[in-house]
Amino acid sequence: MKVAGFTFIRNAVKNDYPIVEAITSILPICDEFVVAVGNSDDETEQLIKDINSPKIKILNTVWDEGIRDGGAVFAKETDKAFRAISPDADWAFYIQGDECVHEKYLPVIKKEMAANLNDSRVEGLLFKYLHFYGSYDFYGHSRRWYRREIRIVRNNPAIHSYRDAQGFRWNNRKINVKLIDAYIYHYGWVKPPSGLTNKLRNFNQFYHDDVWMQQNLPETFEFDYSHKNPDRLVHFTGTHPAAMQKRVDSINWSLNIDLKELNKHMTLRRKILQKIEDWTGWRVSEYRNYKIVK
Repeated sequence: MKVAGFTFIRNAVKNDYPIVEAITSILPICDEFVVAVGNSDDETEQLIKDINSPKIKILNTVWDEGIRDGGAVFAKETDKAFRAISPDADWAFYIQGDECVHEKYLPVIKKEMAANLNDSRVEGLLFKYLHFYGSYDFYGHSRRWYRREIRIVRNNPAIHSYRDAQGFRWNNRKINVKLIDAYIYHYGWVKPPSGLTNKLRNFNQFYHDDVWMQQNLPETFEFDYSHKNPDRLVHFTGTHPAAMQKRVDSINWSLNIDLKELNKHMTLRRKILQKIEDWTGWRVSEYRNYKIVK
């Protein structure tokens, strides 16, 4: 069984993406790893080279900045990396620049890939998610955060990244997947307020035109942690991936948000639906970009 990792990144230093941590967290179970490095204004390529692994292959790309519709450029860059992996790879393990996998899940993931290798019904593996918010001590747990997403797919040319690279499709149909007992730790919202201000500006320019940007994210815009309104934050009592520990130890800001006030902003409908999920585990009307194989 051959496993290829793949990702895309641009301006990782400038935007403080934990891309090195993302890559190294899954590198031990990958036989090769393709990194599509976009045209950057910083030392992103050198950052990847400094990982100093013979498994890593850098693919230099140029982002089409004319694509400003729903983050489609992210899917395009994901597909560039996916197409560059070796044709003899069986599984392709995708990770984004603000995600990480705890080392405790690597044996489980490897076991699931091996167990499902010859089961043609299983076209991908579905991961659970923890979305950390504001600091490494809290994660968002509400209907505003997606619970699961595909991160391992078969190495098949029929598969492509979907919409803004959140998931995948097989010839434009939903992929048949198996839900596995492993988590992706998402750290995209763990930054100081200044960092999240830059994130929103950099991120949204690939979703909206200049008029929208000027109206919603003017130069005077400053992020505060209630901006995204996570509805509910849960205190994290576990450990972070070893690859992330240096960042965890060096945090130099505090989460400036009143946790008790969060729930008051939820509509009655969201409160009822959240209670149903808490009691039963069923997320009513959940968007699923996949079909789970029983």
